[in-house]
Amino acid sequence: MAALAGKVAIVTGASRGIGRAIALKLAESGASVVVNYAGNTAKAQEVVAEIDKLGVQALAVQADVSKVAEIQRLFEQTIERFGKVDILVNNAGINIYKLITEVTEADFDKIFAINVKGTYFACQQAALHMAEGGRIINFSSSTTAMMLPTYSAYVATKGAVEQITRVLAKELGAKGIAVNVVSPGPTDTELFREGKTEEQINRLAQMAAFGKLGDVEEIADVVAFLASDEARWITGQNIRVNGGIA
Repeated sequence: MAALAGKVAIVTGASRGIGRAIALKLAESGASVVVNYAGNTAKAQEVVAEIDKLGVQALAVQADVSKVAEIQRLFEQTIERFGKVDILVNNAGINIYKLITEVTEADFDKIFAINVKGTYFACQQAALHMAEGGRIINFSSSTTAMMLPTYSAYVATKGAVEQITRVLAKELGAKGIAVNVVSPGPTDTELFREGKTEEQINRLAQMAAFGKLGDVEEIADVVAFLASDEARWITGQNIRVNGGIA
């Protein structure tokens, strides 16, 4: 039997990149998957079509995770279709690459609204609707330990996510819900390459012990493990999936 057979997973930001790889991996493991996306309907439907070919169910739901009402609707539509939520992967996030002297109030509010507010209130919905044995997997970043110029606003959001995860692990432990955070290193996605030169990308790749960028599948494999019963004794942890970069 597939490790996640009978489970229902929500993956935010699942139309591309790491989120897409996670949605496909959870489906390969037997879970029904809700593919959340912000705006690219065509890409989200492509992921649903790929999951359908695996013989499990999928549903694309557009929702802006920076808005609490849309997070609530995401959970409502999931429960209406599948009857429950077992796994939440808070993957949706954005970055801005600016020195602190260049960051505007609008930049700051936007990145915190998506990366922190979105994660926090999705966790709230999970706490309200998940049954015992649920799994919440949040996303931070190994950049929190790397002191990279232009990353100050981004790592501030990810540090917040790490602390939310630690508290919720204790808060939700009584319900048997495990809460962990995954912190990828530089991973070869469109979002990672955005705004970087090839020289910058190569320099970051060489910082890893293996001398390369991470692959999205390497991140997805760890998420699938944390979602499985094999990880039932792991909670409140920050798993740095980064090839030894930090």
